[in-house]
Amino acid sequence: MAELTVEDQPGKSRFEARLGDELLGFVEYQRTDELVVITHTEVPRENEGRGIGSLLARGILDDTRARGAKALVTCPFVLAWIGRHPDYQDLQFNAPR
Repeated sequence: MAELTVEDQPGKSRFEARLGDELLGFVEYQRTDELVVITHTEVPRENEGRGIGSLLARGILDDTRARGAKALVTCPFVLAWIGRHPDYQDLQFNAPR
């Protein structure tokens, strides 16, 4: 049975959610040592409502935290997700220290 994975694909500048070989969605970014600009999340309509966008948001934000970086979020989906998850708000570039 295939396992759902969320993995960074640095060559594509995005995190991908996959079930086996099937691409379920992705979140695009631009990264420096200190900042990750999260620009776009895409989950095809047939995969919506399955929590895939949330897994992608959590994956890229957990990676950002592990790198000791901040996130500048221009993607409306991830920005709204952070608004519902206060434990990630400190990662925002303009968050108070």
